[in-house]
Amino acid sequence: MDFSFSEDQVAIRELAYQIFTDRSTDAFQLEFSRTDQAYDDSLWTTLAEQGLLGIGIPEHCGGAGLGLIETCLMLEEQGRRVAPIPLFSSLVLGAMPIIEFGTEAQQQQYLGPLAAGELKLTAAISEIAMPAAIQQGVSATKSDNGWTLTGSLDCVQDGAVANFILVPATDASGNSSIFIVDSQAQGVSLQAQEISLLGPWSAALSLSNVAVNADALLGAEGQAPAIIHWLEQYANVGQCAMQTGICEEAMRRTAAYTSEREQFGVPIGSFQALAMRMADSYIDVEAMRSTFWLALWRLDEGLPAEAEIRAAKWWACDGAHRVIHTAQHLHAGIGADVEYPIHRFYLWAKQLSYCLGNGSHQLEQLGKLLAADDSVGYAAIEI
Repeated sequence: MDFSFSEDQVAIRELAYQIFTDRSTDAFQLEFSRTDQAYDDSLWTTLAEQGLLGIGIPEHCGGAGLGLIETCLMLEEQGRRVAPIPLFSSLVLGAMPIIEFGTEAQQQQYLGPLAAGELKLTAAISEIAMPAAIQQGVSATKSDNGWTLTGSLDCVQDGAVANFILVPATDASGNSSIFIVDSQAQGVSLQAQEISLLGPWSAALSLSNVAVNADALLGAEGQAPAIIHWLEQYANVGQCAMQTGICEEAMRRTAAYTSEREQFGVPIGSFQALAMRMADSYIDVEAMRSTFWLALWRLDEGLPAEAEIRAAKWWACDGAHRVIHTAQHLHAGIGADVEYPIHRFYLWAKQLSYCLGNGSHQLEQLGKLLAADDSVGYAAIEI
C-alpha cells in the first residue's frame, strides 16, 4: 500500500507551512499579543487569496473540492505556528456540517463567502463534553414562518468573531434540530470569554426570542443528535491535527534550546535525565501522530472510526500534557515567561486538551463503546 501524500497534498502542506511561517514569527506574535486584537485578519485574508480557506469546500461553491486530509494538513501547520485565526471553527465546526447536511442554497450562501474570506462560522456544541449538571440549552418554538429560539450556551468556540453559528435547539416534543443563526440577528447576544492570553477564543451565547426562517434549519427536523455525533468525530480529528503540530514544534524548540543552553560547561541536553525526558516526548509525539493518522484515514475512507478517534484524542490530551510540560520545564524559568514563545505553545496545548472533552472523557466514551461491543477497536486502544 502507498501511504505517501499526493502531489496536491504535498503542495498544500508546503504552501500552508510557508504562509504560516512567514507571517506568524515569534517577533510578530509578541507584538500581536500586546495589542487588543484577538485574531490576525491579515493572515485570514492571505489564506483566502491563496485558496486555502476553500480547500474542503465544493467546487460549485468556489472551493477546491478536496477533503478532510487536506484540511488537517493545514490545521497541523497552523498548530506548528500557533497562528491566531479561527481556522478550525470555520472550516470544521461550521463548514463541514453544511457541506454534508446543507441544502444547495445553504451551501451557496455560506461556503462561497467563507472561501473568499468574507465570513466566519462556528458551532455551539461544547455541551457534548460537559457534565449534565452544568449543561445549558436552547428551546425552539415553531411558527408560521420558521422558528423562535430562546436559551443560552457556553463556550462557543470563536463565537466572538463568528458571523453565523450552528445552534442545536430542542422543541416541545423533545426533538432536537440544528439552526444556522446570524450572530447579528435581533435577540442574539455574544459575550467574549477571555480564558487565556490567546484572547476570546470562545463566547457565551444567549438567544432571546430569536426569529429564524425555515431555511435556517440544517438537515431535517430532529436530526441534531445525528449531526452532532457526526461533527464530533470530525472535530476531534481536526483538533488532533492541530495538537500534533503544536507538540512537535514545542519538542523541536526544546531540543534546540537544550542543545545550546550550557551548564557546568556542557549543553544541558547531554544530561541523562533531560535526554530521557526528550526521548519520552519524541515517543509521545509519534504516538499522537500515528493514532491521529489512523483515525483520519479511517474517517476519510468512510470506515468505522469512532474508537480510533477516541484513542487519538486521548493521546492528543494525555500525550500533549507530558510533551508540553517537558518543554516548559526544560526551558526552566524562562519557560514560565508569558511573553516567551514556548509559553504560547503551552497555552494552546492545554486549551485544546479540554475542548470537546479531555482525556478522561475520551476514555469514558471509549469504555462505553467497548461495553456495547467488546470487539471494537482493539488496535486503537492499546495505550
